[in-house]
Amino acid sequence: MIAKLRGIIDTIGEDSCVIDVNGVGYDVAASAKTLGKLHLGEETTLLTIMTVREDDISLFGFADAWEKEWFNTLTKVQGVGAKVCLSILSVLSPTQLSQAIGAQDKASFCRASGVGPKLAARIVTELKDKIVTVPVAVGGKPLTADNSEPAALKIAAPTEADYSKSEDVTSALVNLGYQRLDAYRAASKALSANPDANVATLIRLALKEFANKEFEV
Repeated sequence: MIAKLRGIIDTIGEDSCVIDVNGVGYDVAASAKTLGKLHLGEETTLLTIMTVREDDISLFGFADAWEKEWFNTLTKVQGVGAKVCLSILSVLSPTQLSQAIGAQDKASFCRASGVGPKLAARIVTELKDKIVTVPVAVGGKPLTADNSEPAALKIAAPTEADYSKSEDVTSALVNLGYQRLDAYRAASKALSANPDANVATLIRLALKEFANKEFEV
């Protein structure tokens, strides 16, 4: 199986690229976020997943291990094939995926082509308690295609003991007119900084986060 490719970017398309490795061109499907980091004529390293079917062999490329692990995780959900998965990864970063699932925010997934309300509901339900781990390289640093460290690694989510409190705060903010994902971000930040605060206090603190916009990624 091909786990990584290093070569010159020969072509960049809407949903794939061709990477020239010692004169052999590999057609690699990738998310818009990964493709946006590539430059024609430059040497690039991509982490890859190769799928083999009776009538097809496909390569999927990723700029870092976190996106690759989310690809593996999402494609285990019934109805989420490789094409739909790349569509999701094109509109939601790994951090935003963690937040959307933690917030049970179906609307964020519906932004992706090929994802309707029913599939979005299935994704957030099946992955609600899923923890996506990131492979590390020698020295304990998270693995990227070129062994550099990703800018963001994980989103602080409430523990199971705090989930009810976080959900109460999030629901209160949604009732006040805020989008659910934004409400979840603000609630999570307030709860993380003030784990012993009651719901009323957390709502006030979360509203301050909205005023300061500190919860945004």
